[in-house]
Amino acid sequence: MNILVTGGAGFIGGHLAERFAADGHDVVVLDNFDPFYAIDIKRHNVEAGRQAASASDGSYELVEGDVRDADLVADLVAGADHVYHQAAQAGVRPSVEDPRKYDEVNVDGTLNLLDACRDEGVERFVMASSSSVYGVPQYLPYDEEHPTTPVSPYGASKLAAERYAIAYSEVYDFPAVALRYFTVYGPRMRPNMAISNFVSRCLDGEPPIIYGDGTQTRDFTYIEDVVEANVTLLEEDAADGEVLNVGSTDNIAIKALAEEIRDQLAPELELVYEARHDADAEHTHADTTKAGELLGYDPDHTIREGVGKFVEWYRENRDWYEPLVRGS
Repeated sequence: MNILVTGGAGFIGGHLAERFAADGHDVVVLDNFDPFYAIDIKRHNVEAGRQAASASDGSYELVEGDVRDADLVADLVAGADHVYHQAAQAGVRPSVEDPRKYDEVNVDGTLNLLDACRDEGVERFVMASSSSVYGVPQYLPYDEEHPTTPVSPYGASKLAAERYAIAYSEVYDFPAVALRYFTVYGPRMRPNMAISNFVSRCLDGEPPIIYGDGTQTRDFTYIEDVVEANVTLLEEDAADGEVLNVGSTDNIAIKALAEEIRDQLAPELELVYEARHDADAEHTHADTTKAGELLGYDPDHTIREGVGKFVEWYRENRDWYEPLVRGS
């Protein structure tokens, strides 16, 4: 099967490309290597994909380019059976400073792909959305019927992109699915995430820093669970035209997360608190009932298990990964 993964040198896209190549598919990765975070991580993602392809019957091709380039996008989609759209301008806080860039990349870039998918008649378009589309919770956990009132330009851009995807699916009769991810973490994740920072500081004998009072909660989703949901969509059509939450089904307070990592690595350390960033959501928690019913989605990593796996990976890759965390 021919699969195009946009943003395929990024965190989630990199893991998807690696898995597809390992499973024997022919994978094309489109990525612009935007320096939003350390480029070295993207290089490791690419290497993982190439190694997976070399050990299987699959293939891996990297194309450096941008989803805003409509002609390039059209050329790449023409050779694809499935399109996994992971490319996006990420970051809630930076979106407040430059909202128009988020519209250009996340909305116009998505429209370029959708136009190409419509014209070529791809078998399925799967896009990465975000829990940021929900905004301030009216109730928890969020189900897909919860009002979507994003409180950041990033969240607004992801909501617009997913609505376009579902509208195209309806109007032009090609299968599209939007997956709303809830704080995905794991090996090779962005170095400026809370978990990577907590682990790094504890391993170096420094106290974890919590922004705010630590009572804000997150639904942390381990990368392997996210990959399984996406892989299912290669064959499963029950979710066509739908938006689905992809989370862990549980959530944890940031303070409790810091304590869990601290207790595993350096129980003598005290927690440190600093001012909270205004654009951050107060709480996230996914109701994954719909994904369970349509895809058989059943995440099997608790936060303790996922953190344990990440710590093990971190120790094994500390020589190249930790400098990126410390410098981020």
